[in-house]
Amino acid sequence: MSEPAAGTGIDVLHASARAAIRAIIDAAVPVVAPALAVSVWQGGRRRFEAYAGWFDPERRARPVAWADLWDLASLTKLFTSTALLRLVAAGKVELDEPIVGLVPEFGTSGPRTVDGGQDPLTWELLPTPAGRGGWRVDPTSITIRQLLTHTSGLAPWHSVFEVAGPVPPPPDVTDPVPAAERWQAALEAIGAYPFVSRPGEEVHYSDLGFMLLGVALGRVHGAGLAAAIRELVVEPLGLDSLTYTPLAAGRPRGTVVPTELDARWRGRRCWGEVDDENTAGLGGISGHAGLFATADDVARLGEAWRVRDERLGLGHSFDEAVRLQTPGLEAARGLGWQVQPTDHLAPLGDRAYGHTGFTGTSLAVDPEREMVVAICTNRVYHGRDPAGIDRLRLDLHQALAAAIPPAGAPS
Repeated sequence: MSEPAAGTGIDVLHASARAAIRAIIDAAVPVVAPALAVSVWQGGRRRFEAYAGWFDPERRARPVAWADLWDLASLTKLFTSTALLRLVAAGKVELDEPIVGLVPEFGTSGPRTVDGGQDPLTWELLPTPAGRGGWRVDPTSITIRQLLTHTSGLAPWHSVFEVAGPVPPPPDVTDPVPAAERWQAALEAIGAYPFVSRPGEEVHYSDLGFMLLGVALGRVHGAGLAAAIRELVVEPLGLDSLTYTPLAAGRPRGTVVPTELDARWRGRRCWGEVDDENTAGLGGISGHAGLFATADDVARLGEAWRVRDERLGLGHSFDEAVRLQTPGLEAARGLGWQVQPTDHLAPLGDRAYGHTGFTGTSLAVDPEREMVVAICTNRVYHGRDPAGIDRLRLDLHQALAAAIPPAGAPS
């Protein structure tokens, strides 16, 4: 097997660290993912940049480049929550206000039952857990804070795209169904799905919750979700690569890294369009998925959080968002962020926080090391088994934690 197409930009790591990280990348491409990019910041500057792989791994054609765009998947949630927290800091939204005040469609059904939700991989409906058959949840009680911490009791996932309209055309073809019409059907469905637990009692990582937050953000801002994220996050930080619907935004398809072959629904490989079915079925723009960017722009969001960048205007929300909001529950969540203890953050400091994306992306911020690590891959090109990407994140974080000691520690 030939060596993967690879390149390194800035690299000021020690030779031993460089060799360890290069070995991890070489082992991962193309086995875990056909392509990969890593951006590491430390102490306020770029310390390491690497990329490897091909757009077409079967023919080893079109090597990836540093400026290529990656489907960020659920890293989109970090941009949604950052923008929303700007509105909180500005006094336009309150964390503990009910979401129905901003998205009334969510509450029209009245109190709803509890069931087991729907499996996002098989699409099968899951059985109701024992003892919950008689539970009912009032959607008007669900707050923005609960949605940000995934403690609302909403199901993690439902196939909203199946009720939002027909399969959308390829990304270079205009969709005959307006996105507003698709979203209207989607909100009716989300406003009718049963819950999976009572609010505040359990953590259930929920795409549905961030779909609602995206709608709320767009409405409070006044010009829609994409404009809100652009004006509240992208433009202040100068994240020029970041965009929804890259082809419609004028980005050449050859600069967008392809993801999986969607044989079940779209009947095509996702290339230049969002991998996530629900986002695709809603026009490509949602609060839970849909953004594309370079690995470096992902890292720059993390760096802005690490230094409490005043351009974001978050004030006290910086600290509140990365504080444990779910004590005693089975998953450690801040406001939009994962906090310690979390598997992929395990090699990092006690105050580390981050997030992962289904396509094989992640962002980690380690205040103790003054370090930010952005990893972008298209691991779903090979399928949806998470084992390989879970190991890759851990290995890279472990190698970087070993190479970069906490600030003030002996080197």
